[in-house]
Amino acid sequence: MDMAKSGAGDGGFPPEAPATCPLCPRLVSFRHENKLAHPDFFNGAVPSFGDVNARILIVGLAPGLNGANRTGRPFTGDYAGDLLYPTLIKFGFATGQFGASANDGLALKDSMITNAVRCVPPQNKPTTAEIKKCSPFLASRIKALPRLKVLFCLGHIAHDSVIATLGQVRAHYPFGHGATHHINGLVIVDSYHCSRYNVNTGRLTSEMFEQAFAKAISAL
Repeated sequence: MDMAKSGAGDGGFPPEAPATCPLCPRLVSFRHENKLAHPDFFNGAVPSFGDVNARILIVGLAPGLNGANRTGRPFTGDYAGDLLYPTLIKFGFATGQFGASANDGLALKDSMITNAVRCVPPQNKPTTAEIKKCSPFLASRIKALPRLKVLFCLGHIAHDSVIATLGQVRAHYPFGHGATHHINGLVIVDSYHCSRYNVNTGRLTSEMFEQAFAKAISAL
């Protein structure tokens, strides 16, 4: 794979991984297994979704097997999007109706959604090596947004990936729901991941999520 494409960032990596990205053997193998089992799924490195002039970049962990890996759009098709997208609509950062489909007509305003790891991992758990291999795409995605001011990190792994991608020591910027950090002119705001588990166990409520997102908006 030739990463030296137009718009590429550090190391010649573009902001988006090619759908058939070969960098992580375990993820490539899992992708092939899913293609055989679910030939109608997207089954590739899921591209970012949103406004190329976004001031807020929302960073998740990785595509869900029956969510983004199926639909080809981040946080679309499984539970996580049921909290994220209505929140974006409520605060004016998305228009249309969220139908849990890449063809629902939803559009983002002043925001973009991406993942720290672009391919679906087994058991939704990427390895440290896989996160590191995918980080140049995140770095290029960040650099390709000319108006970027805020990174809204969904979960501990997304937070750690952003901190490392920005060249900082993670221990100096601890994750915490609602925590705010300032790095290189950017503001990082954390939230617990909007997963079914976190919502069902009460670790994250819609009010908590909206309060964290409101902090991201205020940082603009």
